[in-house]
Amino acid sequence: MKKHLFVLFLLIPLSILAVAYAEQKTAMKLKVSYEVYACNCGTECKCNTMANKEGNCTCGKTMSKAKVVRIEGDTAYLKADNWKEERLFTITGKYVCSCAPACTCKAISQNPGKCPCGEDMRKAD
Repeated sequence: MKKHLFVLFLLIPLSILAVAYAEQKTAMKLKVSYEVYACNCGTECKCNTMANKEGNCTCGKTMSKAKVVRIEGDTAYLKADNWKEERLFTITGKYVCSCAPACTCKAISQNPGKCPCGEDMRKAD
């Protein structure tokens, strides 16, 4: 009986951590007026990299700090000071940062490459 309780108490926290980690890493939790760093390449670029941390997108170019103007479904409309108009970004990434859960970058992208924190992006679950 004690073995069963031990296993139960061990499995429950591990299951919760696994679910929380997977959910946290595949989509950006955004609201209107939030600021994030986003790919600065322009509308022709399809990487759609976004992160909470300043750095380079998966294209290797410096990201711009942008504000969430509106959200429609799985799309966020962002506006940066150096952009003439809003740009569309998918808020669910095909690739996510592979750094530890304690990392605060929360980077997502539609392309593989390096995260702003320097880690390799991994295919989302």
